[in-house]
Amino acid sequence: MNDLFASAPHTPGVHIGIGGWTYVPWRGGTFYPVGLVQRRELEYASQQLTSIEINGTYYGAQKPHIYTGWRDATPEGFVFSAKAPKRIVTARKLAGTGGQIEDFIDGISHLGDRLGPLVWQFEAGRRLDRDDLAAFLQLLPAQVNGRRQRHAVEVRDPTCFDAELVALIRQQGIALVYTDASDYPNAADLSGDFVYARLMGSRDQHATGYPADELQQWAARIQRWRKGEDNPDLPHLAAPEPAAAPREVFLYFISAAKHRNPAAARALQQLVDKN
Repeated sequence: MNDLFASAPHTPGVHIGIGGWTYVPWRGGTFYPVGLVQRRELEYASQQLTSIEINGTYYGAQKPHIYTGWRDATPEGFVFSAKAPKRIVTARKLAGTGGQIEDFIDGISHLGDRLGPLVWQFEAGRRLDRDDLAAFLQLLPAQVNGRRQRHAVEVRDPTCFDAELVALIRQQGIALVYTDASDYPNAADLSGDFVYARLMGSRDQHATGYPADELQQWAARIQRWRKGEDNPDLPHLAAPEPAAAPREVFLYFISAAKHRNPAAARALQQLVDKN
């Protein structure tokens, strides 16, 4: 690929992006330049942002050659995260999905070194059995094709959203997804060596989705996470972990005023890169 759309280097270990890259309101100058053909939208987006969360995998996996094409369309250092398929996370017996997990990961592993964390999202209304969840988490591979594979869980069942959940994922080195959505339980307890956040509160009245002071606050939080420190101003379920080695940070602007999310991601990345 060429560097026609290339942007300046970014802060290492910080990945800020959006959910998906195909969205009609982003065309025509809102995010994508006027006249940009659709087949080049991923190429453009991946040179303006440092990461993209693939949401479509929740509804169905792609053929390996599709993942390979996405890998080749993006620059070195760019990473995708991806939501795991609905058929797995809604299975009645999570501990019995080992074969499906292997099939999904075998396909998406064709992203190669562009593959970042996989997100296992358990929707609201799903009552989780804790023992079943614990057995399921043990099925998630720590390595794929010789590369380390990271996992994050988003639990929307309030009966399972507690300090015991934090202890469980800390044993596995799995991250707890933080969201700022008022509709779902949220907590920023740290686990493992990376942080995964989904910001779902962008507003139409702000050109950058969030007002400048809130973006500045998020930039400061990212810097603390990057240093291995906690953010005590955010909600927690358990006692904070002591400061640790630097953590990678993955943060995405999702849903809400979706047409504003690329601007939000770029504005936050610029704030982080300044420091």
